[in-house]
Amino acid sequence: MSLNVVSLFSGGGGLDLGFLANGYNIIWASDIDKNAVDTYKHNIGNHIIQADLNEIDIQSIPKSKILIGGPPCQSFSLIGKRDTNDHRGKLVWKYLEILEHVNPEAFVFENVTGILSAKDSNGNKVIDLLVRKFSELGYIVTWKIINAAEYGVPQKRKRVIIVGLKNEKFIFPEETHFDNEKGKNRFVSVEEALDDLPPASKNISSTLKYLSEPTSDYQKEMRGKTVVVTDHYVQTTSELDKYIIKHVKPGGNYMDVPSTVNSERIKRLQKDGGHTTCYGRLHPDNPSYTINTYFNRPNVGCNIHYKYDRLITVREALRLQSFPDDYNIISSSKKGRNTIVGNAVPPKLAAIIAKQLKKYLV
Repeated sequence: MSLNVVSLFSGGGGLDLGFLANGYNIIWASDIDKNAVDTYKHNIGNHIIQADLNEIDIQSIPKSKILIGGPPCQSFSLIGKRDTNDHRGKLVWKYLEILEHVNPEAFVFENVTGILSAKDSNGNKVIDLLVRKFSELGYIVTWKIINAAEYGVPQKRKRVIIVGLKNEKFIFPEETHFDNEKGKNRFVSVEEALDDLPPASKNISSTLKYLSEPTSDYQKEMRGKTVVVTDHYVQTTSELDKYIIKHVKPGGNYMDVPSTVNSERIKRLQKDGGHTTCYGRLHPDNPSYTINTYFNRPNVGCNIHYKYDRLITVREALRLQSFPDDYNIISSSKKGRNTIVGNAVPPKLAAIIAKQLKKYLV
């Protein structure tokens, strides 16, 4: 069976890329989103299908040694309602059914940290229910909150990774990068990730030249043999937001905006507080905050470029997610592009998990 992998909820393939980089063979993948499937096919392969897992014939899914992927986070609040009519609520049950059918030696399940506080309709903690059900299927389960920045990704992205093995307990790899460290062990910064990229284009289909030779090891890794920059276009913002952005300093947020700026949203934020990443500008010396699906908006996350008075581009978001520069988004919708990037598992993190898992399988 070799190191064959079935991938569920595959999106643009961030998790899959990490496994491919370590010699695994993805034999079957699926996602419900057409843009994600088209992007996956373009970058990885045609073994993905566009499908709703609630409607697919489980028997059509091949057996494999490894199963990877995790249901959308919205489904966990509905886990106790097995007979629910809500499409999302059924996905957790479907995942478990597929796991039982595929019967892999190992599985990797990724999700948001909200899964740890989520409860079912009876008040039971979802994480406890999942671990119990995985155990009932014969797996020894371990889980951990992983911060991608601690594994060389220039992004403070925290996610829960659950790994199950048939015969032994998985030990997560040691962190390789640390905050406030010096040298190669320190966090990779936004500037180290991005400063070789040229000024962004106004044209979504432009192909650009790099601004310089790589200035960091991370840039060398992301560029590989790529010679041009794609998906590097300016995201649309209102005139008011453009004006607001000019007032935000690196590492700052809406609190930097002077009271003379006529924005009810800013005034309300300054009065109420909280939302620290709202209208946030990246700091060149630190990793980014979580890249979400709304990085085309200044008020949802820390999405302003550390140097230029604009939002980060799709290519910059891909860099911060550790996608290589030869990876391209295939979508007729700008929103669809951002969704693919923001939902992805950083491939660099996925590769570290895949490498560690391989020790238990060969």
